[in-house]
Amino acid sequence: MRTIRVETSGATILLTEAPEPKVRDRQTGEIAKDANSGEALMTIGGVYIEDGESSLIKVTVPEGGISEGLTLGAPVSLPGLVARPWESVFNGQQRHGIAYRAAAVTPAAFPAATGAAA
Repeated sequence: MRTIRVETSGATILLTEAPEPKVRDRQTGEIAKDANSGEALMTIGGVYIEDGESSLIKVTVPEGGISEGLTLGAPVSLPGLVARPWESVFNGQQRHGIAYRAAAVTPAAFPAATGAAA
């Protein structure tokens, strides 16, 4: 399925869930690995804020792309963020959604306020 590059330059992304290993198989506890590099995958939770609207997102990041100094509630940068639509049938139910993946997650700064009184 096609991946769609996500433009984040006009958005603020806040970290809401600390990085944790992405589980491939809940019954065995097997950790998901990148298909090309074999590197363990992690997930983070965040709130994506742009143009006065917000969405909660879960993002998969390779373990080596997790930066030091991440703080819950603080802004982060997600270089190489892409979205991939998915769908599957589970227990006879059609399910669908959007999976997000980034090359890394790094601390960022809050954007400068525009039009704020000095």
